[in-house]
Formats: sequence, structure tokens, C-alpha cells
Amino acid sequence: MAKYGAGVHSVYDMPHDQEISRHGIAPGRTVTEDRRETPVIRDVDVIVVGGGPGGVAAATAAARGGAKTVLIERYGHLGGMATGGLVNIIPNLADIYGRQWLGGFCQEFISRMKRRGAADFPPRESWGAADEALVGKYAKANMGHFYIRENREGKKVVLYTAVIDPEVGKDELARMVQEAGAELLLHSWVVAPIVEGNTVRGVLVESKAGRQALLGKVVIDATGDGDLLMNTPTETVDYMRPGSRIAQFGYVYWICGVDLDAYDAFAEANPEELKNLFGKIMEQGGMPFFCRGLLEHQPGVVWVHRLIGSLHQTDPEEMTYIDVGARQTAVRSWELMKQYMPGFANSFIMLSAPQLGTSGGRRIVGEYYLTEEDMDRDEPYADTIAVFPDNDRGDASLEHPKTYVPYRALLPRDVEGLLVACRAFSADHEFSEFFNLIPHCMCFGQAAGAAAAIAVKKGVSPKAVPYEELKAALLAGGAILPE
Repeated sequence: MAKYGAGVHSVYDMPHDQEISRHGIAPGRTVTEDRRETPVIRDVDVIVVGGGPGGVAAATAAARGGAKTVLIERYGHLGGMATGGLVNIIPNLADIYGRQWLGGFCQEFISRMKRRGAADFPPRESWGAADEALVGKYAKANMGHFYIRENREGKKVVLYTAVIDPEVGKDELARMVQEAGAELLLHSWVVAPIVEGNTVRGVLVESKAGRQALLGKVVIDATGDGDLLMNTPTETVDYMRPGSRIAQFGYVYWICGVDLDAYDAFAEANPEELKNLFGKIMEQGGMPFFCRGLLEHQPGVVWVHRLIGSLHQTDPEEMTYIDVGARQTAVRSWELMKQYMPGFANSFIMLSAPQLGTSGGRRIVGEYYLTEEDMDRDEPYADTIAVFPDNDRGDASLEHPKTYVPYRALLPRDVEGLLVACRAFSADHEFSEFFNLIPHCMCFGQAAGAAAAIAVKKGVSPKAVPYEELKAALLAGGAILPE
């Protein structure tokens, strides 16, 4: 029996709080803010906060469902981690046996990107197959974590995973949202929900135009970190196991102008010398490890995906520390690779991610709380809104190749008018460890957006949305659900 569970994930960094000088909050001091009249700039059906993978799917689904929708994003582009974070890998779209479970908005986006020559993935016939050429391709690219698993017979097989061009992705996501009829409001930071009793009625934003308000019948938190949740009555958790995948920041950058033919020729002829060069670079403070870019229109590009342990991913002091230190290491690494590594003499850092890759954070305790035990469940829920391929848990994944998610995991307790469509969905640490990635958030978003549109149309709370109507809307949008 294949045993790849622990080996699939790298040995991640442990948190390093002891290295950070924290100033924190000055105890016992506050300032009093004057009461103010805040202008209302929109009164709509659905407000989606956050333009990452979950937010774009939510806004598109809500608008396609007939709801007057506005999508608010703090940056000047959409896509979140998939674009601005340079985490351009959309993994685990089919199970280890080759059956696709993630469709809907996620597949539509990948298909549209493919038509533009801005996405790459293995051909359909290779999913779940022991294709030696493709296995070799992804292993050589140092992308085996995303593309290669072992089946019951111990054979290495190929997963359906896609990569995208982040710059084209920014454009394509904006097109999808606007074609659906939703309005975009970029360069706006949502600072708080507007809450009456236990019902969310809208949001407050800050921007170059000052403080403004938007009102809506349903609000969807797609911020990734559950930014709206702090100011509502709902319960949240933020526990992360030190050294786990979600207890990491990702700092990603791309190096361009690499002569990979020269690198390969040297590596093949001088494996021991190359190993020594890696050691020399590491001894001098660099990190020589990289992935080969898989996009055909970007020859000579390599990707560096560095993970750095953190248990405080919404703390600006922590984020500052990580950003500054990771950038120093990135530049130092490139300088040493340029000096020592064959093929890197004419290279340069092409791009570094403008936003840190956050992996974990605040999560709701919702109407249903997903736990580690739910990953071994073989029966769908009565309100299943997504089926996730389960490829990363070793033997458990071979026995349970798919995992179900109920609509209730998107509904915060003790709050009305609010849905969650991001990695802040209702789950414990272990469930989130495997199922809070880009495609999963797109599924959460599509379900939340479709539900919000139905709630508006019927004049009910999101918690009262009839599941059969939601299921029909998801199926019409291409989602793959249990029969």
C-alpha cells in the first residue's frame, strides 16, 4: 500500500515568534472617535467582500442568479492568492483514480484561461494514469507535490492540476465578474460590517475617497481571513498546529532569463558538483531550490515558492517581519544563483508577489463544523454543495478519495445576512489543512453567491434557502455534485 501522506507535504518551517520584536498594543490607552455621518454609496442585493478566488466566484454566481451585486477588493486587481500572491497552482481537481470532482466556476475559469493560452494541465486521458513521460516531466520540474501520487499498486500516477498565468488571470477574472453583471469596486478596504442586532446589513469601507458605507440584503465574507467576523456575534477559532501547512506564510517570486538547457546539461554531467554548489549557496545564506515554470509562453522562467512558519497571519508586525526578511533572502538567493549556478548568469528577478501567501487564520464555528472525522465520511450530506478530491492523506485518501462539504459550513452561527466564502469556512485545523486551497474557495464562493441570489429573490435569510433550489443553481453552473 502506498504511503505518501507525510511525504507529500514538505517538512514545513516551525513558527519563529522568538525572532520577532513585538511592540503590540499600548495597554490602557485609547482614543475617542467623534460620531460621524457616513455617506451610503451603494444599496444593493449582495455585497461580496474580497476579490480572491472565493469572492470572484461568489460575485459571478450571485449576479448570474439575478442579484444586484457589488464586489469590493482592497487591491487594484482580482484573484487574491492565485494572482497577486503568485500561487498560480490550482491543484487536486480530480481524485487519484482520475475522476474529476471540482467543476463549476473553477473549471470554467481554467477553460477560459486555456483558450487564451494562459493555462496548462495534463491531458484528460492521463488523469489517474501511470504516464511515465508526464510523471518525469513534473518530477523534473520539482512539482511532484502537485502532480504525482502513488496508487494502490505503488505506481506513480498523474493528478489533474492546473497552472495559470497570473497576469492574464487578473484580466480574465475581471471579465467574468463584469460579464455576469456584477459591479467592481477596487482600491477599497472594508473595515467593518454594519450590524443591527444580529443581522449584517452592509459594510463600511475606507479608501482615498474617505469613509463610506454600502448597504445590502446579503453580505458574503470572502476576505480569506474572515475580516468581517470579528465584529459580529459569531464564534470563531484560529488554532493552527505549529509546523503544519496552514501555519505558513508563502513568499513567492519568479526568476526570468534562466538557461535551463545549460542547467540540465551541467546537472546531468556533474551531479556531485551541482550538489556542492547547492551547499555553497545555502552556506552563504541563499536558498537554491526552484520549480520550473510550466507555461509554454514563458520559457526560461522558474518559480520559487518559499514557506515560512507563522501562527499570527493577520498580525501586521508578523507580516512586516516576514515580508522584509523573505525579500532579503530572495534577493540574496538570486545573487548567489547568478554567481554560482549554471544557466543563471543572465537571469533576473522578474516578479515578487505583492501580497503574502496566507495559508491559515480565523475560521467560523458554523451551523456545521467540519472535523478530521468528516474526511473519512463516505456518504454525502443532505445539503452537499461541493465534493473535493482527497489526494493528500496517504492510505486514507486511497480508501476515501473524495470529501463532502455541506452548505451549513458556510453559515456563521448566531448571525443573519452573512455567508462565508473563503478559507474562514467552518472547519477544524485538520480539515482546513487539506481543503482551504484556491479551487476549494472557488467552490465555497459559487455556492455562497448562488445561495445569496436565491435568498434575495425569495426574501429569506441565507439560512432559509431551500437546498433543492441551491443544488439546481449549482448544477446549472457546472458544479459536480452527488446524484
